[in-house]
Amino acid sequence: MDHKFTEQIRQWLETHEDERDYAVGALYLLKLSGNQILYKNIVATLDRRHDVIEYQLQKYYNFRVQDLTHAQVEEMSAQVEAIVAEHIPLAAAADEQPQKGKRSDHDLLPDEIKAKYVENLSILQRMRELHLRLRSLSLDKKLHSNWEAYDHYVAPGPDAVPSRLAKASSALPLGSAKKRSAAGSKSKKSS
Repeated sequence: MDHKFTEQIRQWLETHEDERDYAVGALYLLKLSGNQILYKNIVATLDRRHDVIEYQLQKYYNFRVQDLTHAQVEEMSAQVEAIVAEHIPLAAAADEQPQKGKRSDHDLLPDEIKAKYVENLSILQRMRELHLRLRSLSLDKKLHSNWEAYDHYVAPGPDAVPSRLAKASSALPLGSAKKRSAAGSKSKKSS
């Protein structure tokens, strides 16, 4: 990629609208797209096509900058790998080990067989995602079931035989039993 040309596009886009040379912008667009019909149509009505030139150049500029960013990331990644290999030899050795489940002669296999390995990796990923969703769904059902039971529980009247929970709360010191019954009556009043 021509970084100087990308820089020229940036400078053209940063120039104020009143100072831009739209004929040059149209030439930049022709160089980027190679679409001569578009170029001829723009040049024929240049005064009315400023927005098209700006939009198209901005679009191409964004792609070029994005590619530049990807190239920078790859370059940094290579630098990081070199540093890791130099300072952390065990990590570099771990990277050289084959992936689990991959045959030692994987690179010698035909492409359609290699594709099966890659396909299985994506199937495994989808299975894991599905498993997580199913597990979440069953927890969701349990959560709703618990709230349903909690919300619709009807407390027994004062004449009812005490349950084990009620017997346990009566075994607590007198102050804590009163606090619980007072808290329970407050929450019933607010409902």
